[in-house]
Amino acid sequence: MAALEDDTDVAPTTTATTSPGTPSETEGVLGRTYRALSIGIVTVVLLIAFEATAVGTAMPVAARELDGVSLYAFAFSGFFTTSLFGMVLAGQWADRNGPLGPVTAGIASFAAGLLLAGTATNMWMFIAGRAVQGLGGGLVIVGLYVVVSRAYPDHLRPAIMAAFAASWVVPSIVGPLAAGAVTEHIGWRWVFLGIPILVVLPLALALPEVRRRASGPPEGTAPAAFDRRRIRLALGISLGAGLLQYAAQDLRPLSLLPAAVGAALLVPSVLGLLPRGTYRAAHGLPSVVLLRGIAAGSFIAAESFVPLMLVTQRGLSPTLAGFSLAAGGGTWAFGSWLQSRPRVEPYRERLVAGGMVLVAAAIAVAPSVLVEAVPVWTVAIAWAFGCLGMGLVISSTSVLLLQLSAPEEVGTNSAALQISDGLSNALLLAAGGAAFAALGGGAVGAAGHGAAQGAGGSHPAAFVAVFLPMAAVALAGVWVATRLRK
Repeated sequence: MAALEDDTDVAPTTTATTSPGTPSETEGVLGRTYRALSIGIVTVVLLIAFEATAVGTAMPVAARELDGVSLYAFAFSGFFTTSLFGMVLAGQWADRNGPLGPVTAGIASFAAGLLLAGTATNMWMFIAGRAVQGLGGGLVIVGLYVVVSRAYPDHLRPAIMAAFAASWVVPSIVGPLAAGAVTEHIGWRWVFLGIPILVVLPLALALPEVRRRASGPPEGTAPAAFDRRRIRLALGISLGAGLLQYAAQDLRPLSLLPAAVGAALLVPSVLGLLPRGTYRAAHGLPSVVLLRGIAAGSFIAAESFVPLMLVTQRGLSPTLAGFSLAAGGGTWAFGSWLQSRPRVEPYRERLVAGGMVLVAAAIAVAPSVLVEAVPVWTVAIAWAFGCLGMGLVISSTSVLLLQLSAPEEVGTNSAALQISDGLSNALLLAAGGAAFAALGGGAVGAAGHGAAQGAGGSHPAAFVAVFLPMAAVALAGVWVATRLRK
C-alpha cells in the first residue's frame, strides 16, 4: 500500500528553510513556499495509487484476451522484481546527483510501461510492460523520499508523509470499481492507457520545484561514485525473489531447484543491501527497516486472503467482499494524520507499538468469521482497526528513517526501507499461499495488494494456516517497535 521520493538543486535538509523565499516557521505543506511541490508530488502518488489498486480488476480480462492465463502471476511478479532493482538504483542515483533524475526517469519508465502493457498484442509483451512499470515505480518511490528529506524541514515531514498515505484512500475505494466499469464498457486497455495522460499536469507543477530545492548532491559533499557492488546485489535480490515466487506457485518437486537457486541469490543480496543488524533488530535504523517489512508483509499477506475467505466460506459476492475492506482506507489515513501531530512526537515509539498491536489483533480476529455464528461484518470492523494501526506504523517508519539518516545516505536508506517492505510482502505472500494450498485451499493467486483469486471448496483450516502465522509475525513487530531509537 503500499507511499514515495525527492530531488533538489539547492542541497540538503537545511536548504528547505534557507532557499529563496524563506518560509515562515508556521507555514504548512500547502503554504506559498511548498504548495506547488506538495500538490505535484502528492498527485503523482495519487495516480500511482489508482493504477496499483485498479490493475487487479483489469488483469484477469487482459490475461484471457491475450491467451495468457497460465502466465497470469508473472504479470505481478515481473513488476515486483524490477521495482526492487529500481529502488537500489534510485538510492545510488539520488545520493550522487539528487532525486530529480530518478524521479523523472521513473515517471517516464512507469508511463512507458503503461503504454506497452495497454497496447500489448500477446501476454509476454504485456509482462514486459509490467516489468518496465516496476522499474519506474521503484525509481519514483525512493526518489520521492529523498525529495521530502531535502525540500521539507523536519517539522513538515510527518505532514507530507500523511498526505502520501491519504492519497491512497480514494483510489483504494474507487479504483477497483472504476477499473471494472472501464474494463466492461470501454476495454481493459484504457485502465493502462489513461494514466500517462493524467500525469502531465502534476509533473509540470513538481519538477521545477524539485530542481530548485533538491537537485545535486547534499550540501558540503562531493558526488559519490556508483557502488557497483550494490547494483550487483540489486540484480541478485530481484532475480532471487522472482525464482522464489515462481517456486511457491508450483509445489511440484521440480520447483525445489528454482527455490534453491533463488534463496542462494536472495539471502546474500538482502544481507548486503539492508542495514547491518537488521535481522537481529539492532537499535535505531536497522529496527526501523525491519519493522517496515514486518508490518507491510504480515498485513498485506493476510489482507490478500480476506475477500477469498468471505466469498468461498460465507457466500458473499466479490463486490461485497471487497467492500469489507473499504473502511480501512479512511482509518489508514486517520492513523497517518494522527502520527503527524506535533504533540505525539515524544510518544512515537509507543504509538508505533500500539499500531502493531492493532495490526496483530485484526489479523487474528479475521478468521473468526469461519464460524457461522460470527457476523461477517466482524471482518470489516477488525480490518478498520488494523488499517488504523498500519497508518500509524507505515508513516512513522518513514519519518524515523529520515530522522536517522545523514543527508548523503537518505537515498540508500530509503531504498533499504522499500526493499524491506516489498520483499517481505512477496515472501510472506508466497509462504501464505504455499500453506494455503498444502492444506486444501486450492490454487490462489496472491500476487497483488488486496487481491486474491481462488477456487471454491477451500477448507477452513487453510485460511487459519494463513492468518494465525501472520498475526504472530505482526505481534513480533510490537517488540521491534521498542528498539526504534538508538
